[in-house]
Amino acid sequence: MSLHHTLTAAAVAGLFAMPAAALDLTKMSSEERSIFRQEVRSYLMDNPEVIMEAVNVLEERQQQAQVQADLSMVTDNANEIFNDGFSYVGGNPDGDITLVEFLDYRCGYCKRAHGEVAKLLETDGNIRLIVKEFPILGDQSVLASRFAVATKQIAGGESYKALNDALMTVNGDVSLPMLRRLGTTLGLDTAAIEAQMDSADVTQEITRTRALAQKLRITGTPTFVVHDEMLRGYLPYDQMMEMIKEKRG
Repeated sequence: MSLHHTLTAAAVAGLFAMPAAALDLTKMSSEERSIFRQEVRSYLMDNPEVIMEAVNVLEERQQQAQVQADLSMVTDNANEIFNDGFSYVGGNPDGDITLVEFLDYRCGYCKRAHGEVAKLLETDGNIRLIVKEFPILGDQSVLASRFAVATKQIAGGESYKALNDALMTVNGDVSLPMLRRLGTTLGLDTAAIEAQMDSADVTQEITRTRALAQKLRITGTPTFVVHDEMLRGYLPYDQMMEMIKEKRG
């Protein structure tokens, strides 16, 4: 009996679930392969939802693989992520959960996430926050980050936090005169900060964070690390809170 007579639509569906070794097309004749292809095409045209089901399964597997890859990358780079010795540490320094944020002051989603993170720290009270300066959106982003890092090095963490909050609420272009005005408003020694901006120490911090981001395959902001898991992109407050609860559990 030929393949044409034995291959039904139901059989085609079953073939998709068979191991590759169980279906050897090389052992079919040209006529049988042609018939097989016609039957497959006919089945898919009659049941297009099968294609979407296959795509969904593929996407789910890819997501699972990405999660596992992220877990490994976080584990392999844990010291640089959580204890680099220079990134700003806020929230509760002794908190039981650490939240790390890679940010860019020109990123709209970073600005949106800033208020969500602040609410999270205020509501929970047991979260350690680490901020990673990751300017990737052009020269203005680099300028803002250099000023912020220089502020931290010259004036300390509290001044950095105040500037970070202010920069996240600023709309429009970033320029040195604007940064000077902002720093003056916050009572900062802008002359000392400006002198520090192009120093090797500031460059080293930003360079090390970029190198870490490359290891973690981070290409966008905001990117978060919550305990041992990476979140690539903006996440609303409720979902972030739920994830932290899961980590504690």
